[in-house]
Amino acid sequence: MAEITLLAKSEAHEGYEFVYEGGGPVCRTCPYRHACLTLDAGRKYVVTKVRTVSHPCALQESEASVVEVQPAPRSMVVDTRSAVVGSSVEIGRYPCRRLDCPTWWICAGPSLPSKQRYRVTAVDNGPVECRIGRTLKRVDAV
Repeated sequence: MAEITLLAKSEAHEGYEFVYEGGGPVCRTCPYRHACLTLDAGRKYVVTKVRTVSHPCALQESEASVVEVQPAPRSMVVDTRSAVVGSSVEIGRYPCRRLDCPTWWICAGPSLPSKQRYRVTAVDNGPVECRIGRTLKRVDAV
């Protein structure tokens, strides 16, 4: 089922993917906040439909279009035993400082939420390098 939110006109096109970061302080008094602030912070979404309606947005300082979005699959790493298609796993940012690791962005990067529940949609059986010794699998999750 699609969810509805508001996006800046420049971002409001089908196929646009974004990570919802939540609202800003100016959003607290916005009359459209109940339509706009309904997504889960830290989750990746894709625009599936752009509606013809637009509203002023104080955060964007421009017009914002009403769009329908769905959670988008996101590449992440999980412990090997949790990497099962269809399983529900709690994934979050791992406390790792090894910025030289090739999987750091999907394991400990700043765009990941601290903890959130995801459903695994695909498992990559290839090896995943972890420079601190964790046994991991790369998955796509929504």
